[in-house]
Formats: sequence, C-alpha cells, structure tokens
Amino acid sequence: MPSPPAIAIAVIGMLALGVGLGSAMSEIASSAPLSTILLEYPHHAVEAAPPPAEEPEEEVSEAEPEEAVVAEAPEEAPVLPLEIPTEPLPEELPLEPLPEEPTEEKSPLQESIEQVEREEREAEEGLGEEALPEVKHAFLIVLGEGGYEEIFGATGAAPYLSRVLPKKGELLPNYFGVTNGALANELALLSGQGPTPETAAGCPDYGAIAPGTVSVTAEQVEGNGCVYGDEVKSLPTELTEKEVTWRAYVQDMENGGAIGQPWRCRKPTLGGPDGTTPVPGDQYATWRNPVVYFAAIAEGDECEKRDVGFELLTKDLSAKKKTPTLSLIFPNVCHSGGEYECEPGAPTGAKGVAQELKTLVPAIMASPAYEEGGGLIVITSAQAKQAGEGIDQRACCLVPTYPNLPPVDAVTGEESTPSTPTTPTAKYTEESVVESRGGGQVGLLMISPFVEPGKVEETEYANHFTLLKTLATMLGVEPPGYAAEEEVPTLSPDLFLAAEPEEEESSGPVTQSRRSVAEPRAPAAPRPGTF
Repeated sequence: MPSPPAIAIAVIGMLALGVGLGSAMSEIASSAPLSTILLEYPHHAVEAAPPPAEEPEEEVSEAEPEEAVVAEAPEEAPVLPLEIPTEPLPEELPLEPLPEEPTEEKSPLQESIEQVEREEREAEEGLGEEALPEVKHAFLIVLGEGGYEEIFGATGAAPYLSRVLPKKGELLPNYFGVTNGALANELALLSGQGPTPETAAGCPDYGAIAPGTVSVTAEQVEGNGCVYGDEVKSLPTELTEKEVTWRAYVQDMENGGAIGQPWRCRKPTLGGPDGTTPVPGDQYATWRNPVVYFAAIAEGDECEKRDVGFELLTKDLSAKKKTPTLSLIFPNVCHSGGEYECEPGAPTGAKGVAQELKTLVPAIMASPAYEEGGGLIVITSAQAKQAGEGIDQRACCLVPTYPNLPPVDAVTGEESTPSTPTTPTAKYTEESVVESRGGGQVGLLMISPFVEPGKVEETEYANHFTLLKTLATMLGVEPPGYAAEEEVPTLSPDLFLAAEPEEEESSGPVTQSRRSVAEPRAPAAPRPGTF
C-alpha cells in the first residue's frame, strides 16, 4: 500500500489536472462569439463555417485549429469587394437607350438642299423687318396738301420747315402719296386701303361703303362710299387688338361743343351729308379726322376716348404714362398746308404749317415719353398739290390698279389701265417712279435719337404703304391692306442708328450711338401706355 507521502503527491497531481482542464474549457467558451461573427459574413458561409458540431471533448482537443481561423480572418476580409456582383441594378436599366423607330435616311445632298432652303426662308422673313429700332413712342404728324419742294425744299417759303427742322432729323425727299385726294391718302396711310370715288373727293356725304365685299388681293374693300365696315383692319384697330395704346389728336375738334357738336369723336350722322365747314375760330373738317371713317372706331365704345382734340395732347405729353404708344396728329385745315386762312390775313401753305409746328414739335421733343430715348417723330403730307398750276400726281413703288377707282392719266385726264408690278423688291429706286396715279412727291422727315440729325437720304424711295408697314412692324402688329403685300418693304434699316445698351447702374439718360445698324434685331414687344 503506498505510503502517505505518495498518496499526497497523487492527490496534488489530480488537483493540478483539474485546474488545467478548467482553464482549457474557459478559453473555448471565450472564443465562441468570434466564431459566430465569422459565420455571418456573406459569401463565406461555406468556406468559414466550422465543421459540424462535435462533442465538447473533441473541440477542446482541437484548440489550435480554432486559433488558426482567427489568425486568417484579417487576410480574407480584403477580398470581399471582388465578389460584389458587377451587373447593373434594376434602377439603372432605364438609362439604356430605347430602341428608335426606323427612319428614312437622307443623303448628304438632300440635307444640304434642305439647309439652304431653310436659310433662304429665314433671310426672306427677316429682310428689312428685324433690324428696325425699338420705338417706344411714335408721333405721326400728317399734313394735308403740300409737296416736297413747298414744305421741305431749299427754296420753300418757311425757313423753319426747309432749314431748321431738317437739321434735327433725317429727311427723305423721295417719299410719295399713293393716290389722288387728301382723305384717300390719309386712309391709305392708316389702313392700306385704296380709294373709292367718294374718298378721293373728300366724302361730301358720310355714307357706308357698299356692297363692301372684300377682295382676296390685299383685303381690299370693294364698292362706293366712305365708311369702312367693322371687319376692315387698320393700324389703330390692330393696336387695339394687341392692347397697345393709341390716340388721334385732331386740332379744333374740341370747338364742336360750342356749336352743338361733340367735342370728341366728332363726325356727321351716318348716311347724311358732311356739314362741317372750316370757319375762323373752328378750322375743323371731318376729312382731317380719318379715324372716324372706320366703323370699328367711330361706332366703338372707346371712340370718345381715342379720338380727341389738341387740348388733351398737351396733357398727355406732360407724363410718360399718359402718352400713348402711337400718337396720330392732324393739324386743322389752316395749319395743314392748304390755302385756308385761320383768320383773314393769316399765313397759309407752308407758312401756316410752320406756325403750328414751331410749337408742336418742340413740345413733343421736350416730353418725358420722347426724352426717355425711344421716341420717333414722323412728319409728312397726305398729298402734293392736285389742282391748279404745278400739280404733282406722280407715284412710286407699289402702284396698284385700285379696284374702286379707274386710274386717270394726269395729263390727258383719260382712264388708263396700267399693269401692277408684282416682282418683290427689297428697295425701290428712281426707276420705280411713274408719272401718274399717285399723290405726288411729299417727302418725309424723321426726328429721333435713332436717326442722324441733318442727314438727307436721296437714295431711299418710299410711299404711304411703306411707312404703314414700317410703323406696324416697329409696334409689333401685322400691317393691313396693301402694306401687307410682299412687294412692299419697310423703310430701309440702314436709315436708323443703333442704341447703346443702358448700363444697369447708370442713373443718367440713355445715350444713342452714331453707328448704323449692323445686326438684325427682333422688333420689340409693344409697350402699352396708359391714359
């Protein structure tokens, strides 16, 4: 039997063995969470998963392999991105180009031809229209009877018209009326309509045009009479439709109240005679108020607001917001170039015109609407002298055969049937002038920051239809009547200067450059004023 010391040693050994086994089991238990994390990594479940669960005794005996797995883990982690799928996610699929329907392929030659055609169309549409200046306020002063030499010529009787005013603006000597009769020319300037026998005679009777059918050519109204129907377009009605403001200022209209007549929109009774007779103190005549020959205006609700006398012109010029976009200004008969006397012994003809314009033109140029930099004053006569010595019935540019009035030769007095030019032209020349069927050479003076002061342009040939198309284009509306015809250009853009752009921080007035317009510009949108 072993001695007591031996038994003690054996007991101590067994106790040591128990301590060792307990320590080993504690290490295995502490390594369990790490094994769980490794099993959760994607794509490594098969590789990193430990063998199927075994008896605890075997795991204890394999402690070294478990430590090897822990050591290898940092080396396996970097390879994870290599196993991410490279195919596009579903949300990326719409970025792929969708299949297009098969189209007919064009040859290089066909594409070149179409490109040339597009450029030609664009050039034709923009010719002479897109380069006109942006006019904010236009003032059209229409005289009655006065030829170019009498009004603006160097030998004219009124130095203010022949010398002073031309230095302030640009003068076009070769500008012509389009028919015979002052009223007929005024109506043509506003609407592009040709004359009737009655309008050519000044309309002694204020009757509607009948039958009033509208022809396909230039939308001309056919028939006899004076007053055009509601359907007839004119520059004022086109502006009204676009909500652009305008007014007609007719001198002495306000005197009607003293004799029992309207002091605004003064006109005869439709279908009756025109009984207005210019007398001292009241030189108003209906034929100097052409807007009342359009029923759309004369019978409209706003006639009394649109058709007024000179007393409102002064008030409207006092503030920019009161000044309409287009001001149509008609001096009375003794200030319009004829032989009427305002009173016995008063000047007539060019001297009578100068007496009025000496006050009128400076007032316009001093108005806020003109001074803001976008003003344009245009002065012309309805026609040249048509009776007595020195009559002038020449015509220029588009010279149509008017459907209501047979053309009459100025020399023989016999009817003639001339042909109407149909070839489109960008600019008329001296060859465009004919010796009859027109209103004669009347000239045109433009005063504006957009023109060169003191310039006389003798190469520009134009007429009332040309001016109508120019104003309509500047104000952003469609030209009516003959002014809409392809043969009629606007005034040449080369006549105008380009405005320097206004600096944002500048508080001073807008200045204008003295260079010609080089690049076409789109017409400005209309800027309606308020009354």
